[in-house]
Amino acid sequence: MKTSFTDTNGQQPSATSPGRRVLLFILLLAGIAVFFVLNLLLGTVRIPFGSICRILIGNEGESEIWRNIIFASRVPQALTALVAGAGLAVSGLQMQTVFRNPLAGPSVLGISNGASLGVACVVLLSGSLGGVALSRLGYMGDVAMSVAAIIGSLAVMGLIIWVASRVKGNVTLLIIGVMIGYLATAIIGVLKFFSAEEDIKAYVVWGLGSFARVSGDQMMLFVILMAVLLPLSMLTVKAMNLYMLGDGYARNLGLNVHRARLLLILCSGTLTAIVTAYCGPIMFIGLAVPHLARALFRTSDHRVLMPATMLAGAALALVCNLLARMPGFEGALPVNSVTALVGAPVIASVLFRRRRDQMAE
Repeated sequence: MKTSFTDTNGQQPSATSPGRRVLLFILLLAGIAVFFVLNLLLGTVRIPFGSICRILIGNEGESEIWRNIIFASRVPQALTALVAGAGLAVSGLQMQTVFRNPLAGPSVLGISNGASLGVACVVLLSGSLGGVALSRLGYMGDVAMSVAAIIGSLAVMGLIIWVASRVKGNVTLLIIGVMIGYLATAIIGVLKFFSAEEDIKAYVVWGLGSFARVSGDQMMLFVILMAVLLPLSMLTVKAMNLYMLGDGYARNLGLNVHRARLLLILCSGTLTAIVTAYCGPIMFIGLAVPHLARALFRTSDHRVLMPATMLAGAALALVCNLLARMPGFEGALPVNSVTALVGAPVIASVLFRRRRDQMAE
């Protein structure tokens, strides 16, 4: 039996030919390679392309300063952006599938807010209770923020999964997730009111998001975790395709809808939790990239959408990281500012398209 899939707007898009899909995948892979190289090439310090190649292959004749810039800054940033973008994009696709809502994103259930609350508890209370601002502890402070973010996000994810196991309606689950996010934001506001200015600044800087925060052993652990989780997320493709058909039809085809929803929430929440813990709350990538993939490939079949979204997310994150530290800027722009400039027009186009489709009916 051949099954047709509809997109999150309820429309059945015209499918692209297999040849066009292969070409698009090749272009996405080529784009990732080009943007990765540009992330190594461009920055506040100009390093010739030939020198970069020699440094990467281990030539000892190049400047030690250039070597440190490449291996301690640009390579970790590029790798972090690549896997973080892919993870957030996949998480967003899974959330849009669970709620059958084109405006759902990785942070829709408050998991990112949980990570922010964990960091706020550590950063904002460290100066008040311990007498030493966490921002002064350097590497140990960064590790403490990452651990706090993981604990906060996993705590909220555990609460969401517990609620999801007892609530049948997606709308109710969505409202509870939003309320958890508001509650976390309220607690953070209270902590800010009683915290020292230096601690508040450190928390605000973390909240702006950055791919430059991960380096050394942290970067390797982050990349390894994402390299394991992203292939595992591909195992949810069949469940996602059936889930999009509606609960009744999915049950008739043998899908345990309740278990599939829990699995998708767990997978999406874990990806969001890890990325938020290491990079801060990165916005718009998980919300916008699934729509870009649907527009490019003109399909809602997750066998195509999942790898397409993964590659498009990686490419877009590399572009945002590149724009954030273009030559001419002292330091780097906040990643969230760049992702908003890219993602907001995409979300606006979705709203206008839905309105146009409704007017045409």
